[in-house]
Amino acid sequence: MAVKIRLKRMGAKKQPYYRIVVADERTARDGKSIALLGHYKPVGEKSVEIDAEKAKEWLNKGAKPTDTVAKLFKQNGITK
Repeated sequence: MAVKIRLKRMGAKKQPYYRIVVADERTARDGKSIALLGHYKPVGEKSVEIDAEKAKEWLNKGAKPTDTVAKLFKQNGITK
């Protein structure tokens, strides 16, 4: 089973809010996730909150972040 760290879209129309989740790569974008690592709000007052310990734990287990999530990790100082 290939596991990815990716964004799960939440929020209303034209007001996106994303959860940073760990999910099987075969599930739908907004489908079932394995773990919640944080959230990201790109519109209005931008904010990013990530649980660094959980993120590092999943990276060490072999989870691959998507490009956007990798950028967010880099901005917040989270590396493998």
